[in-house]
Amino acid sequence: MLPGDGVGPELMHAVKEVFKAASVPVVFDEHHLSEVQNMASEEKLDQVVDSMKESKVALIGKIHTPMEYKGELASYDMRLRRKLDLFANVVHVKSLPGYKTRHNNLDLVIIREQTEGEYSSLEHESAKGVIECLKIITRAKSQRIAKFAFDYATKKGRSKVTAVHKANIMKLGDGLFLQCCEEVAELYPKIKFDTMIIDNCCMQLVQNPYQFDVLVMPNLYGNIIDNLAAGLVGGAGVVPGESYSAEYAVFEMGARHPFAQAVGRNIANPTAMLLSAANMLRHLNLEFHSNLIADAVKKVIKVGKVRTRDLGGYSTTSDFVKSVIDNLHPHYGAHGGHGGLRHIPGFHPSRDSCPGCLGPL
Repeated sequence: MLPGDGVGPELMHAVKEVFKAASVPVVFDEHHLSEVQNMASEEKLDQVVDSMKESKVALIGKIHTPMEYKGELASYDMRLRRKLDLFANVVHVKSLPGYKTRHNNLDLVIIREQTEGEYSSLEHESAKGVIECLKIITRAKSQRIAKFAFDYATKKGRSKVTAVHKANIMKLGDGLFLQCCEEVAELYPKIKFDTMIIDNCCMQLVQNPYQFDVLVMPNLYGNIIDNLAAGLVGGAGVVPGESYSAEYAVFEMGARHPFAQAVGRNIANPTAMLLSAANMLRHLNLEFHSNLIADAVKKVIKVGKVRTRDLGGYSTTSDFVKSVIDNLHPHYGAHGGHGGLRHIPGFHPSRDSCPGCLGPL
């Protein structure tokens, strides 16, 4: 567990409270890595990486990156992702029943390459007042993320993959990314494939998001689209996310915000972090506990009595967590803490599974 900055530690506290109430058989190895609180060093980063090598799974908050340049271009967040080779970021944007937005019943998945592109940390001043910032696109990594997107679509029974690019301007860089997607698409004839230029994609997402299913894109576009799409269903506080390498899985918020202005005020929305934690449990094959927590969170939102400020209510983080725990109890008493599956009246696994859940990949 890496609580991160901003409201991260408060959200992790919420996860621990809910896990305790649901008798989740998970022990967290907690590490604190923060550039803003001067709790970041190469040694700390190595400790986190060593812990990850052992557990293979993590739940993390947002590790905030300061704007100031202090001689190191790559942030600790980026360095961690690179060391673990977390190449695929997956954000499942799904409307929450009971919370009305302009577009309801949305269900789309954004898959972002997150080890190269604009985030290569290769910048230099080539002449006074002239900065060159390099965007790196490689065939190997473009093919890898394209294959991941098509495999994901196949596994999840989705019918279409859209590659998002700016190949009309960046003809070689984004051109290569697009070409790789097209080549991989030919290997999956059952899945519809189309392409869209990034600027048009932003407009289409706001006007008619229902046309999308799975979207795959390079790093920076993915960052922007993750946030835009999260805004369609309620914002950064309600969308879970996850990052994968060949051997590691990291669960986090879909739109990464430290929400610093809310620190210590007990107003942050723990929904995204709780749903991410539920997805983590599903990945660990703790299906019962995963459904238990995700269903409780969704029930609180559906009933609508306990709403945090970002969703237009007046409830505190603690109120929300208490309400989630209260909604665990009908099941909680029944399963007696043994972690086995028990029939729950009215519960149907295929219908009531949690949003954005991923099995082991």
